[in-house]
Amino acid sequence: MDNSQKRILIVEDDQFLREFYQELLLAEGYLIDVAADGEVALYKLQNNEYDLVLLDLMLPKKDGVQVLRDLKLSPPKSQNVIIVILTNLGQDLVIKECFDLGADGYLIKSALNPDQVLTEVKSYLQKS
Repeated sequence: MDNSQKRILIVEDDQFLREFYQELLLAEGYLIDVAADGEVALYKLQNNEYDLVLLDLMLPKKDGVQVLRDLKLSPPKSQNVIIVILTNLGQDLVIKECFDLGADGYLIKSALNPDQVLTEVKSYLQKS
């Protein structure tokens, strides 16, 4: 499969993690866009086409859950965008709410090494 046509939006306020995911996925040939807060993420989602979004829950301005709520009211430009939550352990209730709001899956940040992140991203993109 040709990754170069797949567009991924990384929404993560932690600069180290954001750049880490960005470099990891760029090296695989994906087209990468980034947002450091929920407001920018929402704007980008409503104005650009993406295949996949990695959406952190803890964000400045708007958290991940609020971004999902806003997308319910004002849908993203890409109808079939896959939204994967980036979370930490112990956020089970929040994750359930995210699924109720249309998220497609979640990744536990602290539990994944780079290879696992790539494997997860590929498997989500294959479902699209």
